[in-house]
Amino acid sequence: MLLAWLTAFRAEADPAGAPVHRAMVDERIGYGGLTVWETGDGPVSLAGRTRAVAGQARIGPVYTPPEHRGRGYGGAVTTAVSQQALAAGVAEVLLYTDLANPTSNALYQRLGYQPVTDRVQLRFGA
Repeated sequence: MLLAWLTAFRAEADPAGAPVHRAMVDERIGYGGLTVWETGDGPVSLAGRTRAVAGQARIGPVYTPPEHRGRGYGGAVTTAVSQQALAAGVAEVLLYTDLANPTSNALYQRLGYQPVTDRVQLRFGA
């Protein structure tokens, strides 16, 4: 399920990005870097967290399958993972978001995240 969800996230967020591999999922599981949000109906959303480096951890990816969206699950799992990072002693919790996605931007600001900077990613072909 995790591999399928992370692959679906990649297809939506960065279709030209590198494919998700089982080893990547296993590595994240190994250090507790993936959290699954569940309801009585089973898993409904997930959020990732990187290992802490220099007092910082990054939240991501955050993914909710389309059939579970609009119910607050993404916000709930993002809040839980952010609080876990802070409780583990991380000084700063970072979250990258796509400026073209007003839904996630509004959600993250409601959760207390503040915009700091914009960045542009350019890919050059041969």
